[in-house]
Amino acid sequence: MASQKSSSATLPPAPQTVQAPTAKEPKRKRGIARVAKLLDAGATVFAEQGYKAATMTEIAARAGAPIGSLYQFFPNKDVLADALVARYAEHVEAALDRIRAQVAEIDGIQLADRLLDVLVAHAAERSLALSLLDARWEQPGVRPGILRESLRRRIAEILCLWRPALADDQAQAMSVVLFQAMKSLVQLHEEKRYPGKAEAIAHWRGWVQRYLTEI
Repeated sequence: MASQKSSSATLPPAPQTVQAPTAKEPKRKRGIARVAKLLDAGATVFAEQGYKAATMTEIAARAGAPIGSLYQFFPNKDVLADALVARYAEHVEAALDRIRAQVAEIDGIQLADRLLDVLVAHAAERSLALSLLDARWEQPGVRPGILRESLRRRIAEILCLWRPALADDQAQAMSVVLFQAMKSLVQLHEEKRYPGKAEAIAHWRGWVQRYLTEI
């Protein structure tokens, strides 16, 4: 009788976990400055050519850096795009954190204006980040809604600090309204050849001011 082989011998090898490449974090000032320059070049090329048409070679050339230096910090185009989206998120979150630190000292009109100014001040970065997310939304791990949820959560936290009597669900609902108002104001600012734009922006700001002062 033929000897039976152990069942383990017939099993296929266990699949190895493949970890997605990530950006290398610079530790020295020189490296930090180099990465900032590479990111700026990437933002320019992506904005001009779009995500799909942009190449790592063009980005390195625009930064005046060797292609190997670009790949050292960003293994591929996806990693670079992720880093630009993350940089935009950090800038907006930092602006909201500054409002949070001063929220006890401001009234409804001031809070409305400061919130509305956040996305307007980062309009170009926002446009690029959204285009990068939209171009890659089908790829695993790309979730455009994560950023929106994070910003709404920060706005809700600001509202709870500003008016401690607000219930959590009320603050969350208001954060959705305010974030939509912030996005809409960016769109108004981006309108071209619209003679009533300045008046429309003033009306929009006035509506958000009244929305907060009536609480």
